[in-house]
Amino acid sequence: MSESLARARSVLFVPGHRPDRFDKAAATTADTIVLDLEDAVGPDEKPVARKNVAEWLAGGGHGIVRINDAGTCWYEDDVAMLAERPAAVMLPKITRPAEVVDVVRALAPGSCVIAILETAAGVLNAQAICSVPGVVRAAFGNADLGSELGLDPAHQASLVHARAQVVLGSAAAGIVPPIDGATLDLTDRDAITADATHAAELGFTGKVCLHPRQVDVVNAVFTPSPEAVEWARRVLAAADSGGSIKAVDNQIVGKPIIDRARRLLAQAGC
Repeated sequence: MSESLARARSVLFVPGHRPDRFDKAAATTADTIVLDLEDAVGPDEKPVARKNVAEWLAGGGHGIVRINDAGTCWYEDDVAMLAERPAAVMLPKITRPAEVVDVVRALAPGSCVIAILETAAGVLNAQAICSVPGVVRAAFGNADLGSELGLDPAHQASLVHARAQVVLGSAAAGIVPPIDGATLDLTDRDAITADATHAAELGFTGKVCLHPRQVDVVNAVFTPSPEAVEWARRVLAAADSGGSIKAVDNQIVGKPIIDRARRLLAQAGC
């Protein structure tokens, strides 16, 4: 479970109160889906959404579940529902590591957590949160953080420092690079392309999708090109050949270049 989540490029959300969309979302080219019990579901629909998700998982369906945060009246019921079997859980509104520890302890063995860093405190505590055993990846919440800071979540420059903090915290904790937040414009292909490219340049290796039409764009951006894969293979071939120091494309093949090549091939699934 955790290995597939670590490699996921596209993470497609589907509202928990719309079970008619679960199969459709799972049938897209998204690497994984998120069954949402939080923002996409109104207060009156929370119980039926929880029931829908429980039935989907019990019937063999797969997906991450975004639960409601610990400060809500729905949190305990969400966690109790997921405690019956190993689950992948997205935990929102995190501010400190103890909140993640509590969830991990309540879940079934073999479960894992994707920590959503979408508060100022959460972003500043990125390394400590990502270091909690059971956390396999972080996700950046641009919409909620933008709201807290009074910034436009669609404005890349406004949140570049916060995004970098999430990438650095993930690396310092020794987990895979994080998932970027959503592009809220569902119809602008240029916007999702630009946002995904920006996130990739900062070190993210995946992105939240709110609509199936965003999935193929995200997959394309976060899939290494054939040229990049060929470069990585040449780097590793040079490193394995022994003898004198080698260069590939005028770059000395030292440890940083070798590590980058290995990460790139892992991202490409090679």
